[in-house]
Amino acid sequence: MDGEERYTIGDLARRSGLSVKTIRYYADSGIVPPTDRSPAGYRRYGPDAVARLELVRTLRDLGVDLASIRRVVDREVPLHEVAAAHAEALAVQIRVLRLRRAVLTVAARRGSGPAEVDDLHRLAQLTTRERKQLVDDFLDSVFTGDPPTYPGVIVSMTPELPDDPTTEQVQAWLELAELCRDTTFRASMRRLARQHAADHDVPGPPRPDAVAIVRNGVAAALAAGLDPTGPEAEPVVAAVTGRYARLHHIPDDTDLRRRLLDRLTLANDSRRDRYLDLLSVINGWATGGGVTPAVDWFSRALRARLPAGA
Repeated sequence: MDGEERYTIGDLARRSGLSVKTIRYYADSGIVPPTDRSPAGYRRYGPDAVARLELVRTLRDLGVDLASIRRVVDREVPLHEVAAAHAEALAVQIRVLRLRRAVLTVAARRGSGPAEVDDLHRLAQLTTRERKQLVDDFLDSVFTGDPPTYPGVIVSMTPELPDDPTTEQVQAWLELAELCRDTTFRASMRRLARQHAADHDVPGPPRPDAVAIVRNGVAAALAAGLDPTGPEAEPVVAAVTGRYARLHHIPDDTDLRRRLLDRLTLANDSRRDRYLDLLSVINGWATGGGVTPAVDWFSRALRARLPAGA
């Protein structure tokens, strides 16, 4: 005997809070071997067994496998190395779980059938390269061939899903990816890009397009809740159409107002705002910069003031 106190397996169970069965299993696995045996043949443990069991319980609670735990307690590998490897493994599991949660959340919200769930799952599993290809194909279809090309606009409309995205970012990506594949949305955005180019195809310095003029011009009226068809909206309409006319060097007449309404009708696609909101979530930007409410308000105001059949 070395004079150190010895504990029975029952003593260890009371001190550690673990069951006798669990401690016996750890002992049989060589993780917490007995120090010696009593004259009657019962296992006995030294003081270090209590500390070992505390460490084993902590590592098991953290999900570390028994083989790795044994290497740690036997001092075959430093604890920090096992912790780092396990942390990385957990990070991978967490990313996978976030993807699964996002797919299931979207599917539950939509009431999706098997085919749509499968499609959502495949979109969530795309690699960085595959995601880039999908988005590049969409943006090329919208902007390519429209001189001049607007590289800044293209960059600002490009989603960059982080390596460790939140569930909300994954959900946003799933919806944005579907928009990118929507041929009707592509066609609408391409027409809008051509309109944007046409509004800038005038001499002089760069100037705001029709949507930007309307958004800025009606912000106060929209916030105040003015009726677009009422007389109080008349000064707002005149200010917007007057500015648009001056920038394009044409008179503010019925033809100009019809032309402006045509442009706003094309721009009044709520999917555009939705794309931008989803893009902001994915890229970590502030949201809430949609133009649909302003465009809709001013379109109603213009229609109320155009002659019948104009």
